[in-house]
Amino acid sequence: MPNIVEVNYHQTGESTVTNPMGMRDMQARAFEARDAQYLLLKAPPASGKSRALMFLALDKLSNQGIKKVIVAVPERSIGSSFDRTDLMRHGFFANWEPNDQYNLCTPGSDGSKSKVEAFHNFMRKPNERILICTHATLRFACEELEETVFNDTLIAIDEFHHVSADVNNRLGDLLRNIIDKSTAHIIAMTGSYFRGDSVPILTPEDEARFTKVTYNYYQQLNGYKYLKSLGIGYHFYQGRYTTAISEILDTDKKTILHIPNVNAGESTKKKHDEVDFILDSIGTVIRQDPATGVIFVKREPDGKIIKVADLVEDNPKERDKIVAYLRNIKSVDDMDLIIALGMAKEGFDWPYCEHALTVGYRGSLTEIIQIIGRATRDSENKTHAQFTNLIAQPDAADDLVKLSVNNMLKAITASLLMEQVLAPNWSFKTKMSDTDKAKPGELKIRGLKEPSSKRVKEIIESDLNDLKAAILQDDQIMKAISGQVVEPEVINKVLTPKIIRVKYPELSEEEVEEVRQYVVTDSVVKKAEIVEQGDKRFIKMADQFVNLDDLHIDLIDQVNPFQRAFEVLSKSVDTKVLKVIQETIHATRIKMDFEEAKILWPKIQEFVKTYEKQPSINSNDPLERRMAECVIYLKEEKRKRMANG
Repeated sequence: MPNIVEVNYHQTGESTVTNPMGMRDMQARAFEARDAQYLLLKAPPASGKSRALMFLALDKLSNQGIKKVIVAVPERSIGSSFDRTDLMRHGFFANWEPNDQYNLCTPGSDGSKSKVEAFHNFMRKPNERILICTHATLRFACEELEETVFNDTLIAIDEFHHVSADVNNRLGDLLRNIIDKSTAHIIAMTGSYFRGDSVPILTPEDEARFTKVTYNYYQQLNGYKYLKSLGIGYHFYQGRYTTAISEILDTDKKTILHIPNVNAGESTKKKHDEVDFILDSIGTVIRQDPATGVIFVKREPDGKIIKVADLVEDNPKERDKIVAYLRNIKSVDDMDLIIALGMAKEGFDWPYCEHALTVGYRGSLTEIIQIIGRATRDSENKTHAQFTNLIAQPDAADDLVKLSVNNMLKAITASLLMEQVLAPNWSFKTKMSDTDKAKPGELKIRGLKEPSSKRVKEIIESDLNDLKAAILQDDQIMKAISGQVVEPEVINKVLTPKIIRVKYPELSEEEVEEVRQYVVTDSVVKKAEIVEQGDKRFIKMADQFVNLDDLHIDLIDQVNPFQRAFEVLSKSVDTKVLKVIQETIHATRIKMDFEEAKILWPKIQEFVKTYEKQPSINSNDPLERRMAECVIYLKEEKRKRMANG
């Protein structure tokens, strides 16, 4: 099926070219903030976060009085990203030279006595400067140490979205204590700052302490040399996913295939059988190399040999063999297909990958972004990268229809968020007069409230995609996406500010409104079509073209920012399935509240005046039915008030 999202880039080469110190664009931006005690670096996969940390850490060791550097990664395989690196030959003033003795990303339990002891020895030895370990080893080692031990130490946490403000999150807890009770410096790095659950990574108070450097996906992909386009699409199946794999798996494209977790509805519960089925669907297994673990499959019908890596394998010895092979791939011909379950997401580097094929909805937007990132490395073997999500299509006879509907909605929601993330950013300013002209990349809007505080400016500059993720994952917004008629002004003026208040409880009502206007404007404008006619530019909103010079915030508030989600859904499934989806959603429809009723009431009065009748609950017009529900709600509210005297 066609892609939901298809984004084209300009191949400027800017994000991959280096400056006289050997730094790429993102790394140079991060280095500008090197003096910050607490630094939060948000940048997409493949932008070079590992090396950015090396530059920052070496500067802190050489010029800022820092004595030790601890790098913590979520899993052992990512530790190799921080191996010895010659930076001086590219123009930097020092090399990254960790002592192998203190690279604790080695086989064995992360909480083993030997690793914890090695960590403690490192902290005691004044001449040892760099230690690399997993998040788990850091947690276990810190249980026996006072926070003051980390004075004059830099702690760098890779894949920072694993941290959480939840009191039960040990990593988040120890980080807060180290910040509060020591002089430690912290560098937090992540490719995506939204976790997928409702718990924030940091509390607003803690987050406010961090200097933020954000490098977005558009800057990264637009600045590549080879990759020109990225597609995000869905393939729906009924029955077992294994029967649909052969329709979508193209072994001429370098592919990472993520099969579903055994607890997911899409899983057959027999993961090894699923791997065997996938291999059989390609052709005949000839052999498996005992030294590397590579599986050789003779493809039907042309006999081409396909090299496959099985990362679903449970045996640690066998899995370590294939992981070691993948880590040392030097040629595009060294591998064709990687089949994975929990691995090959974060920090996994296979630049030649063209297609990330994922079965079943992933539990968080973070995971989806990490998987897409596997295919968006810049490499001369590809001009296009593709993410395909294979999702179960709801079946009216299926007991799991509600779960299936929910997963479909979440998947499409995620793709629309990615569409926003992958597009260029606009800068929005208030239009003061007819002569007030916009600069390139700027849009002037009448009535727009500009940021009145540093906090609002920070949210707009660094957190907009994270805020959109929170909005798009909200239950009520998702029901609105499903086609249930909710007035655009209700989405924009009632539901959206509610979510902003929960996410940023420290904001005043005036600040909430400033953020609300910006996030709604950004959502509407990014998915709108802009055309030029002569010396004028027009933006298409709600199926009509509006002169950009006449754009007003009131007009933007009348546009449903998620209308495209419903259009995508309608085109992606047939009418029977769409009816199942709408009925499922209707069973738990949005409850009316007074704020929505207040917006609907003038429309009800206009309806009665025009048609000389009350709106009917049985009408074929969904808006009329919603107005009828509003009338019932208001009558019920009036009855309750009279009953209470």
